[in-house]
Amino acid sequence: MRPKKTKPDPTVGHPAGGYVIGWTEIMVIGIVALIVVGPKDLPGLFREVGRFTGKVRGMAREFSRAMDEAADQSGVNDMAKTLRTASNPKAYGIDALKKATSLDGDDEKPAPAKPMGTETQKLAEDRAEAARKLRQETAERAAARKAETTAPAVDPAPAAPAPEQENKV
Repeated sequence: MRPKKTKPDPTVGHPAGGYVIGWTEIMVIGIVALIVVGPKDLPGLFREVGRFTGKVRGMAREFSRAMDEAADQSGVNDMAKTLRTASNPKAYGIDALKKATSLDGDDEKPAPAKPMGTETQKLAEDRAEAARKLRQETAERAAARKAETTAPAVDPAPAAPAPEQENKV
């Protein structure tokens, strides 16, 4: 069963946040204000509304600035930056790991590893050797399969049986 298609919410992701007023709503509000307040007092009303919205925006800007400063002082921004770098795959060399373990035919040698303990070094060398042998065997099998498919299909004639020799003693 398919989910119902719904219209996207126009307020989602909008910088103003909640309710968004379009031009048609503004025209309706203006016409109602003209009828209720009258043409004589309308410019003063709009001036007061403009001052009020300016004060609200200023208070919101100051609140936002205060929250940013508090976040800076508490170290939240540093923590967020650390989390962003931790989630970056290139920062931890995952791309290099993928490149080193890829089987796409690249014979590039990975960068030499940092010195390890003797046991760890031995295990790493053994695993690298096993991986190299596995790649080599896989390549040989692929080449053999390719040679079999490209060789003409010739049915060899059965060989004649060799005459039996009797041993006379």
